[in-house]
Amino acid sequence: MHASTIVFDLDGTLIDTAPDLIETLNVIFAREGMPPVDYATARELIGGGAKAMIVRGIEAEGRAVTPDKLQRMFDAFIAYYAEHIADRSQPFPGLIDALDSLAARGCQFAVCTNKLEGLSVLLLNKLGLAGRFRAICGQDTFGIQKPDPEVLRRTIAAAGGDPQRSIMIGDSATDVHTAQAAGIPVVAVDFGYSERPIAEFKPDRIISHFRELPAAVAAFISAH
Repeated sequence: MHASTIVFDLDGTLIDTAPDLIETLNVIFAREGMPPVDYATARELIGGGAKAMIVRGIEAEGRAVTPDKLQRMFDAFIAYYAEHIADRSQPFPGLIDALDSLAARGCQFAVCTNKLEGLSVLLLNKLGLAGRFRAICGQDTFGIQKPDPEVLRRTIAAAGGDPQRSIMIGDSATDVHTAQAAGIPVVAVDFGYSERPIAEFKPDRIISHFRELPAAVAAFISAH
């Protein structure tokens, strides 16, 4: 019998990465002579990967960018961010205890993110968490990204899991839509980076702290 596989989004779900992502964005904007994006606005730009964050940040300033300039800014973003990826990023409160509790019940874990795989592994290694996940899959792992449900299916397969015994945990409409399209239950956290209240996207369950996750997972497992 397959263990239950819990698949987590990364930014805004597992880890509060906003401080380092926003710092990086504004460093790159400053190099281009552009004004910084304020923290509250920039926090809502996270989730689609670095390139999307840059584009949305530029659009928020009422500007446009050429493909060549965007690629240059993206390359500079990745280089700077890799050097500062865990300066201030931290797991959300209660995460470690929740993972310990779920692991003790036989659950296994994976990550399905629109962050680049290498950066995802680097971040989780620096935070001492990478070894907890059987698979860490980013937007470049399979050449597809959320909300394409295939990336979630392939992440579950990479973890040796069974889609019929899997649950997605995320913070955004993208995560909810990905899981729904894959036919997989989804628990949404309401402390992440969603632009709109996460309840609008109708996840199966919403939690406000990781202490609530073990009970939420247990409810899904008992229903199968």
